[in-house]
Amino acid sequence: MKKKILLLGSGELGKEFVIACQRLGQYIIAVDNYFDAPAMQVSNEFEVINMLDGDELDRIVKKHNPDIIVPEVESIRTERFYDYENNGIQVVPSAKAANYTMNRKSIRDLAVNELNIKTAKYKYAKSLDELRNAVDYCGIPCVVKPLMSSSGKGQSTIKKYEEIEDSWNYAIEGSRGDLVEVIVEEFVNFDYEITLLTLTQQNGNTLFCPPIGHRQERGDYQESWQPMDMNERHLNSAQEIAAKITKSLKGSGIWGVEFFISKNGPIFSELSPRPHDTGMVTLASTQNFSEFELHARAILGIPVLEITLLKNGASAVILAEKNSKNPLFSGFKKAACFKNTDYKIFGKTSSRPFRRMGVALSYGTESVDFLVKKAKQVASCIKVS
Repeated sequence: MKKKILLLGSGELGKEFVIACQRLGQYIIAVDNYFDAPAMQVSNEFEVINMLDGDELDRIVKKHNPDIIVPEVESIRTERFYDYENNGIQVVPSAKAANYTMNRKSIRDLAVNELNIKTAKYKYAKSLDELRNAVDYCGIPCVVKPLMSSSGKGQSTIKKYEEIEDSWNYAIEGSRGDLVEVIVEEFVNFDYEITLLTLTQQNGNTLFCPPIGHRQERGDYQESWQPMDMNERHLNSAQEIAAKITKSLKGSGIWGVEFFISKNGPIFSELSPRPHDTGMVTLASTQNFSEFELHARAILGIPVLEITLLKNGASAVILAEKNSKNPLFSGFKKAACFKNTDYKIFGKTSSRPFRRMGVALSYGTESVDFLVKKAKQVASCIKVS
């Protein structure tokens, strides 16, 4: 059952996905807009193209004639996916899902207008003046996000009117693709956030990973832990919402469904139709399969009978501090002196302040609070220069 898989986007999540596929005997062509991206380092072949150029996308699809197309980033001309799907190529999770979730507007409108799912109050803006109106509508404080971005890029919280213009400029700078539009959300009073990794299968039940808690800074995750201790009724509600929205979008694979959890229950936030950065905690073998192994099995039609929590775990990001075209790492030996820990370096060929360059992991029977502190200790040992 060897398949040719075209991976569109070759970051650290793509790299772990390629490794999972290689262990199942698959053939991978990794694609990104720069040479030697992390997933290219472990793939069978690679291509460097602008994935927003539909003609270039058509060219490499025709050249490689893949069985499966797996998008890993937002900045892709996803409209082409419908044609590929109609021509017999499997798009993961589906052409509809890829198109709807690559743009926050499409997925938010689907959730609210078609599925009647509760979300934060929101409004869109295509200009600075429209942003001012949207802020008036949502109130201050509020959160501003580009319609297309990843890893928190371009996200900010407006706490006073004087910050509106800076927030607009930051959002446009952090936007991926060629779309100049933002979504403004009211600031939700919540107790905590979770990622509910949801597995949809070709011929099997929809399954859920134990909930993952996480902390964010600058719109990007800093630590994650599994399991997140939460009210069972709220977890059941989140699972119902995740099942509802993934069923509407169709297809098989792992989905990162994000929720705010308030005293009244879950509030849907965002959805990614692929492995989620907070889910890197599963690399600590917290489950019987990591999120990357689950994704690979689901798209290949290999049944997953159950997802079992094996141990508690935590992750903490390893960040760069400065710009470098050839980053060097130190502290590996020191970082290895903690029991029941590990670390992964992503292999990115350049760095900038706060760029995620690796992840530290901890696992065991201790509380997740203890394991988060331990993972942060490991991460602090590794320096990027």
